[in-house]
Amino acid sequence: MASSSPLCLFLLPLLVAVVTVRAQGQDPFMWVSALRSRGYGVGSLTGDSTGGECPEVCDCPPTFPIAMYCDNRGMTSVPNVPSRMKYVYLQHNQITNVPDDAFANATNLVWLMLHENGILNIGKKAFAKMKNLDRLYLSHNNLTKVPSNLPNSLRDLRLDHNQISKVPPNAFEGMENLTMLLLHDNAIQDVGAALKSLSSLLLLDVSSNKLKKVPESLPDQIHQLYMESNAIDAVPNDFLSHFQQLQYIRMSHNELTDKGIPANTFNVSGLVELDLSFNKLERIPVVNTKLEHLYLQANQIKEFTLGSFCSVV
Repeated sequence: MASSSPLCLFLLPLLVAVVTVRAQGQDPFMWVSALRSRGYGVGSLTGDSTGGECPEVCDCPPTFPIAMYCDNRGMTSVPNVPSRMKYVYLQHNQITNVPDDAFANATNLVWLMLHENGILNIGKKAFAKMKNLDRLYLSHNNLTKVPSNLPNSLRDLRLDHNQISKVPPNAFEGMENLTMLLLHDNAIQDVGAALKSLSSLLLLDVSSNKLKKVPESLPDQIHQLYMESNAIDAVPNDFLSHFQQLQYIRMSHNELTDKGIPANTFNVSGLVELDLSFNKLERIPVVNTKLEHLYLQANQIKEFTLGSFCSVV
């Protein structure tokens, strides 16, 4: 049997990685990571003339010339991003500052990954010219405020695990396309009316903050609401009256008492999961019989009967 050529030996794992990633419905631009996980180097692809201009420290695969991989490189600043790029991965570095001109040429970006750096400052105009940005990941940084001039095109914004304490009323103004907003693990005391304009928001996570009340002006179509590990002791009288799609509410590890939950607050159809564990409840709140998952452990409940928590609207 004839031995395989060196070229075939290189292309075989490449093709396997690409086919595997596509078959699993994953991001097609992640084949570089798939190769790395199998022990194959990809540094030789950097700067290939077929792929176009590319920073020396990054990988710009010729087969996907609109993607730039700069993750885990020990970088301390944002490299020059060619104008053709749509997908830029800068996570797991040591970037502390994102100046106004950091992405001056990259106005066509669709995905921008900046999570797990040490970002302290972001210029007010850093994202202003990005008209097509769909995903912006800024999790696990050292931000103390929500970045200014966020693109209205965003659908997925992740600001969790930072040091944000305030959310200005206009922080998300005009972002009518946003469907996912992660703000958990910050130091936020009040969201105010900042969520009012998010007419497409489906998932909001404000867990592990310092909230003392349920966020105001929640979008009517919200589907998942996570508020665990705060200091909320009550919910509004009309808390669930206007939601049509809300199925998941998680409020464990708060300060909820019987007095803070108006009668029949959670006795609504549509809810699938309600987590009220680790609070200060003495009675089981009335819920709808169609509720599938109810968590009440680690409260101060004194009695338990079927009639005490089941009712029909």
